[in-house]
Amino acid sequence: MFTEPGLRSASKGWIEVICGSMFSGKTEELIRRLRRAQFANQHIEIFKPTIDTRYHETEIVSHDANSIHSTPVEHSQNILLLANTVEVVGIDEAQFFDASLTDVCQQLAQRGSRVIVAGLDMDYLGNPFGPMPGLLAVAEYVTKVHAICMVCGDLASHSFRKNDDSQKVLLGEKDSYEPRCRRCFQDGLAQKS
Repeated sequence: MFTEPGLRSASKGWIEVICGSMFSGKTEELIRRLRRAQFANQHIEIFKPTIDTRYHETEIVSHDANSIHSTPVEHSQNILLLANTVEVVGIDEAQFFDASLTDVCQQLAQRGSRVIVAGLDMDYLGNPFGPMPGLLAVAEYVTKVHAICMVCGDLASHSFRKNDDSQKVLLGEKDSYEPRCRRCFQDGLAQKS
């Protein structure tokens, strides 16, 4: 069972990654952890990629409509400049950031920040997505959350794209994606081919 790390010390930072499929509660968990840090009067900053405008321009919003203010950034290097003296850094939709996000998170942790990152670990084909594999490798704490398979009701770890669009990045909701278990995900891919 995951237990949340203690308060930041002046000399020690770390990286936490929350990963899973769409509709698994990644953003909800990120918001929960960030609100706890706010409640403890810690200085926090939250970032998301500028590409993510599904719900709001400047807030991260969970599928349950919980939200918290964030700063949209184009490149992960911008986070280093904007989070220079921050105790807790939140990053949502990490899979959409450039490959240097892992190094950025490492630098923030070296500075003593608690870095909490949420993102899809796999793309719509079931392959590792963006900088997530690197983040998972260097994180001190990893939480994998699951949705419920929309076909059979088992735990879901995959995001099945319901349409035939082949773009790697396709922002969508329940109209475009549904969570599926491994078997139902593979069955769906086989039916498409």
